[in-house]
Amino acid sequence: MFKKLTKFIVKQMDPKKEMVPVESIAHNEHFRPLCLLIKKRKSSRIFHRAPYYQRTGFTLDDVLLPGQDGTLIEFIHQDSSRFILTQVSADQADGGLSISFDPASAGLQGAASLSKAFYIIAQKKSVSLELLEALRRERKINMDHSFIQQLQRTGSSLHVVTEIFEASEEAIYKESTKAGGGFMAKFYATFFAKGTRENNQGIVIPKGCTLVFRTIQLHVKDGAWDLSYIRRGHYIIASYEGPSLGNLGVVVTELENSCRIFSELSSDQQLIILNTIKAVMGDKNLLQELSQTMEDIPEQNDGYELKTESPDLQALFSTLQRSPRDCLLLLAEGITYVLDALHELMEDQLVRLLKSLERKIVSQQLKLVADLLKHDLEFRMQHFHVDTRLLSFPHEEEQRLTMALVELSGVQLQEDGSAVPRHQPFEAVAALFVALYTLNLLSGSE
Repeated sequence: MFKKLTKFIVKQMDPKKEMVPVESIAHNEHFRPLCLLIKKRKSSRIFHRAPYYQRTGFTLDDVLLPGQDGTLIEFIHQDSSRFILTQVSADQADGGLSISFDPASAGLQGAASLSKAFYIIAQKKSVSLELLEALRRERKINMDHSFIQQLQRTGSSLHVVTEIFEASEEAIYKESTKAGGGFMAKFYATFFAKGTRENNQGIVIPKGCTLVFRTIQLHVKDGAWDLSYIRRGHYIIASYEGPSLGNLGVVVTELENSCRIFSELSSDQQLIILNTIKAVMGDKNLLQELSQTMEDIPEQNDGYELKTESPDLQALFSTLQRSPRDCLLLLAEGITYVLDALHELMEDQLVRLLKSLERKIVSQQLKLVADLLKHDLEFRMQHFHVDTRLLSFPHEEEQRLTMALVELSGVQLQEDGSAVPRHQPFEAVAALFVALYTLNLLSGSE
């Protein structure tokens, strides 16, 4: 929920997307002004165009040699004006539903509503670039610092946080989904093992919590350090659009380039990867372990041993361990790409995807989401229609499952094929497409 909120804030406050959303409330303190971050080697994804950063636990002051007067550099922080961020929304969908889950739910009328609300007072904190430049001339980097030595060995890209927006007061973000009966009531009982017809979620955002941040790259050489003040251009979708498929072509091209190795695998190898992905979709910690291992593989030399205590990862690690180096790197790249897409989805979506795979409707869902991507979901928030045949499933509960899956990515669908995009959902829909494409390919769906 926190990541969804901070991404929304970036969209509203920074149309150029130079700010980066903080993705975990538990680690927000690592993105304060002057904190050091490592920019991960993997490039931005079409479904996640903000850079990927890894926290280091160090600040710039930690790795500088002491100044002449021994003072710290906290004085560089500057407070600016406050901004009030609010959102109150409610979507209502009513209708007569006749769902054949079991006799107890057949023929019930149903209604569902989704509401979101937050009120946040955000304060900008930044680092004076003039004072930072003066500091650069006065104080050198401590080249004996263990972190700097490790950085020199790996050649990692080092960045320093120079600007943030933080919550200046405690705030609460709430989401509430209510179901009046029929499908929705049964849906919650089925997927959440609860008999309730209402699902409430909320997070408390503490005072001082970092919401979004901006960085400058820091270059270190022989104790001296320089800053890259000029930013590189950002990824623009329009310049990559195909002649007929538009943004769908962009997503497919990136996906196929990253996961091309999957189609070359044997059915047994594909099944191993599929079972592993299914396992991590239901376990956040497992997903994090697999992601970190796959990201580490390109940095390791030959003879690197893949170790895990999880039975769900052992079959994949054994397969990777036996793979030639060139194949191993391609597999690690493809798996990392898919895991990044899964990380963009909501937990409820992962549950629905697993259920869709079980019902063998992933192939049709993939065609539906591909149709959505043919429309402009990035800049033009206009109603459009999809082919109603793509919403026709053998069982009506599968249609409702699919519509709920898509709505969680920001596109509300009706049975007549009308679609309403909300909050520029392109990235969320692209991530869903990647997940469906991968599950469809690895499961051998027709």
